[in-house]
Amino acid sequence: MRVHFHGAAGEVTGSLHEVEAAGHRILLDCGMIQGSPEAELRNLDAFAFDAATLDALVISHAHIDHIGRVPLLVKRGFRGPIFAQAATADLMRIMLLDSASIAESEAERGNRRRAHGEPELLPLYTRDDVEATMQRVQPLPYDTRREILSGVTVQFREAGHILGSSVVELFADGRKLVFSGDLGPKGTPILRDPAPIDSADLVLMESTYGDRLHKDRAETILELGRILDAAWNDGGNVLIPAFAVGRSQELLYWFAKYWDEWNVGRFKIFLDSPMASKVVGVYDRHVELFDEDALRVWKEKPDPFHLPNLQLTESAQESMAINQIERGAIVIAGSGMANAGRILHHFKHNLGKPQTHVVFVGYQAEGTIGRRLVEGAKWVRIHGRDTRAEAQRHTIGGLSAHTDQNGLIEWYGRIEGHPPLVLVHGEDKAREALAGEIGERFGTKVALARPGMTLEV
Repeated sequence: MRVHFHGAAGEVTGSLHEVEAAGHRILLDCGMIQGSPEAELRNLDAFAFDAATLDALVISHAHIDHIGRVPLLVKRGFRGPIFAQAATADLMRIMLLDSASIAESEAERGNRRRAHGEPELLPLYTRDDVEATMQRVQPLPYDTRREILSGVTVQFREAGHILGSSVVELFADGRKLVFSGDLGPKGTPILRDPAPIDSADLVLMESTYGDRLHKDRAETILELGRILDAAWNDGGNVLIPAFAVGRSQELLYWFAKYWDEWNVGRFKIFLDSPMASKVVGVYDRHVELFDEDALRVWKEKPDPFHLPNLQLTESAQESMAINQIERGAIVIAGSGMANAGRILHHFKHNLGKPQTHVVFVGYQAEGTIGRRLVEGAKWVRIHGRDTRAEAQRHTIGGLSAHTDQNGLIEWYGRIEGHPPLVLVHGEDKAREALAGEIGERFGTKVALARPGMTLEV
């Protein structure tokens, strides 16, 4: 078995790993590179392999930095099956259609502005490419070994990151490769905890927060309640950039669970994301994946996805109308790193107001508007114009969908024999810190993946 590292090898997005085993070539994830405009241009680059020679693609979960280039892979010649956990398969269509729609719209706007004689801009892929892609997807359940190619079997285990997120166990050539995908922290609302893995010959593990510890979840929830009180008392609105899958649904869960304690009914809550609204439907169809606490909240509290003061805004007109509200609105809108989407329109109307409270509930990559705001920027450029940032900002680390350094160490530490480890999906500062801790604690041989690196298993 041989592993080639192509993406998320020294950065947090663009997950892309290739495995040669049993005479086959299997790809693990095919994610989009996200961040600065310069970084995102790399999505147009040729793959480091011939897509037509791949035999299968295995998906860990449906976040766009893990699936965002799958239609491009198909467009460039991939003709094999795509395997994903059943809920991930449902989410993929929603996520990829949204991505294609954005790409088509951006190409259309760019072509309207292009000078005479300049070449026509083309989208990375289209909605037709997504439909062609989805015809190749084969859903698999958790905890069931399945032969996907002759001599190659795969098993998905719960990763606790988002609905359907999976740790991938790949068996071939008498070896077992474990790919963590993205791991969630224990106690994440709605989801079950990451499954323990008993053995492996090589582990590829994410390291997004390999150099830090999250705030205590209970303390985080208290902080979120205090922010809502402060925003109400200040006479402002609450803006929450959030990913359409996972974080948006978790926030609604907390609003339901603490409906009385936080006096949530005084606010108008807007889930301003057509994609997030569709994702809610997927959650409703996969209640079998919920943990016991979530089932109890659904039974005893207001339904988190149908709160009496919740409005799911579909049209652009409905979204724009939110900005007429001066006080008492909670707006959950994409994108999670504030580098695109409807949240930018709300920023344009609200960032300049000191009574506005902006709550960051997830990782903010280098080069994004979210990262600049977290770091205290007084001005940010939105849609080509400089916007003053006077709003109050809060980083709620305890709501991260990624586990922290302790969680990563604990999950890896339960694998028998502490096999060789490769750290992916993390910036170098985080990976180096995690590698040092694991190496010292377990005596493990830890490698940091780099693009073009190959390892024999």
